[in-house]
Amino acid sequence: MEGASSGTNSSGSLGGLEGDSRQLRGIVAMAGCAILWSLAGIFIKLIDWQPFAIACGRSLIASIFLWACIRKPKFTFSSLQIGTAFAYAATMLLFIFANKNTSAANAILLQYGAPIYVALLGGPILKEKPAAEHWVALVAICIGMGLFFMDSLGSGNLLGDSAAVAAGLAFALNTVLLRKQKDADPLSSLLLGHILTAVIAGAISLFLPAPTITLKSVGAILGLGILQIGLAAILFAYAIKRITALQSMLTAVLEPILNPVWVFLATGEKPSARSLSGGAIIVLAVMISSAVTVHRSRNRVS
Repeated sequence: MEGASSGTNSSGSLGGLEGDSRQLRGIVAMAGCAILWSLAGIFIKLIDWQPFAIACGRSLIASIFLWACIRKPKFTFSSLQIGTAFAYAATMLLFIFANKNTSAANAILLQYGAPIYVALLGGPILKEKPAAEHWVALVAICIGMGLFFMDSLGSGNLLGDSAAVAAGLAFALNTVLLRKQKDADPLSSLLLGHILTAVIAGAISLFLPAPTITLKSVGAILGLGILQIGLAAILFAYAIKRITALQSMLTAVLEPILNPVWVFLATGEKPSARSLSGGAIIVLAVMISSAVTVHRSRNRVS
């Protein structure tokens, strides 16, 4: 009996370590995805194109890159896969429209209401109820975001702000639908989303000024397509199979925090004390929430 008990404990410990490692890999992958997403501002500043030409170009490059990585994508064209693709395309197109019609700060702040929407959608769709640490982190993120963008808010307009809110809803829906495919192939759904984005943005671009092709713009659009959203999509799909939709969104809020960091390194533009304080609150909230979630998961399995 003692030997059997010892074996059970050993097996439980191994299971706990495996669950712990799975959670950590998912969180690290999502953090890497957020870092890559945050590079958008630097690359876009190098391209003097209208926004929909940029959206078309980067999604076209990302589609080619992802198809080469996947080799044999699984396009089932199920309602779930199509819904995911449309939600993903809507996220990117609405965010571009918002950036064109409101301040950049308003656009990204309002889009990152997504964790709240995921918390509300995750229960009925995924049966993933937020844990206590997630609700605490959501409150902390709201406070941090308010501080982070306090200096820039108020310069938007209703149309652009509404598009940013809609982008956040689409982002949340996309994340929840991807999580629902955790046992399938979420990366193929993201590939389909990029193809759809390229087609829609390309069609809109036909009625807008043609882009000027330069060596700098080509290099930047390749960076956007391959790194900023291509490789990021691979990490996103990897993460969403290992962590909940809400944990993914909590980690993704690192993106708007890192944007001004890259701007500072590239241009020397210093963030305000409020921005630094807000960023610190958000990073701590994400780190503590992630650590508590991993610890709880390990204890439950062991």
